[in-house]
Amino acid sequence: MSTPLADRIRPESLDEIVGQDHLFAPGAALRTIIESGRIPNLIFYGPSGTGKTTAARIIAAGTKKRLHILNGTSASLSDVRDVIAQINTIAAPNGLLLYLDEIQYFNKKQQQSLLQYIENGDITLIASTTENPYFYIYPAVLSRCTVFEFKAVSPAAAVPGIERGLRILGEEQGVTFVPEPGVLDFIADAAGGDMRKALGITELAALAELSKGGREIPLTLARVKEVANKTGAHFDRGGDAYYDLLSAFQKSMRGSDPNAAVYYLACILEAGDLISACRRLMVCASEDVGLAYPQILPIVKAAVDAALQLGLPEARIPLADAVILVANAPKSNSAYNAINQAMEDVSKGRGGPIPRQLQNKHFDGEDAGEKGQHYLYPHDFPNHYTPQQYLPDRLKDRVYYVPGANRNEQAAKEYWDKIKDKK
Repeated sequence: MSTPLADRIRPESLDEIVGQDHLFAPGAALRTIIESGRIPNLIFYGPSGTGKTTAARIIAAGTKKRLHILNGTSASLSDVRDVIAQINTIAAPNGLLLYLDEIQYFNKKQQQSLLQYIENGDITLIASTTENPYFYIYPAVLSRCTVFEFKAVSPAAAVPGIERGLRILGEEQGVTFVPEPGVLDFIADAAGGDMRKALGITELAALAELSKGGREIPLTLARVKEVANKTGAHFDRGGDAYYDLLSAFQKSMRGSDPNAAVYYLACILEAGDLISACRRLMVCASEDVGLAYPQILPIVKAAVDAALQLGLPEARIPLADAVILVANAPKSNSAYNAINQAMEDVSKGRGGPIPRQLQNKHFDGEDAGEKGQHYLYPHDFPNHYTPQQYLPDRLKDRVYYVPGANRNEQAAKEYWDKIKDKK
């Protein structure tokens, strides 16, 4: 029984795959394609444990093509050539179906080696990936495939699968496992949308309870919590799911939702990534709060400094303070927009010579058309202001900064409108 429960009870039909009704419900596009028997080149994209490999195996079983399975983490170009060598041979009279798991780990040359054969139909490719295929798959391969996205399995969809796994595990052991109230829901939540992980927790907890003896074995919440410790808190820091988490964290602060923001902070800290939490927090304070609350950045910086000195787990406390502060603060991206527009003008060469009055003092030669700098020192004038041109001639009427509709910026606007209208 060394094979994991998830593999022992792997679905054998599309109807048994849980949580992917948008793909496999009667009438869904992918199911209709599969049932037609004319299988195109497919790419399955989505998180681990959502049924991508299972679906590929079911499709392969329904075809008369010779099945080859390669994993992008371990397969080499030589393995690909071995598959290609079987085309039009007695070993594969009806063609080949190549299931390529984790295709994102294939380099460009490995992916290109398949192009000719998937285009002319000698090889039908079904590839799976946990990463965004539009970033990780060679465009020429991608253009010859249809992408279908698998979703994380919802807790409600996972519970029937967990019940089935527990029942089969009991049959294998000659006992009946009786879960306490709330156990199945806890496992479904702890798995984080990964059905394989949910069944792993179920199997480990159930086997740990066998020592109690008897025909009916209670499956306790305490035991499940013990074996499920931090199960849903692991992320591939280079993967899409983790960047989605960081994005959700920043967007929740920007969207002024402190509950969501502190939740995503907890997810990031549970994964042990203190640096990313601090970086996104400071970016949001500058980009999204900005001049609506200009004092916020030193406050956030102090919280970040404290967090970095404390380390985890205590770092969560000042960071939670700062995250809730940023989420609840008034918002303005006026400075963010201003610098972006200025950077665009600079990068496109839209500037020009710095106005003479702003230049450092220079010696005027005999050929100088205009002698003297003619700089007006603002402090020599009432209210420490006097009109003069500061931008280059080509941009002299350009407006980068538009005050936000918040108390701080509107107060500054009112002040300067009053001063400048007197000139």
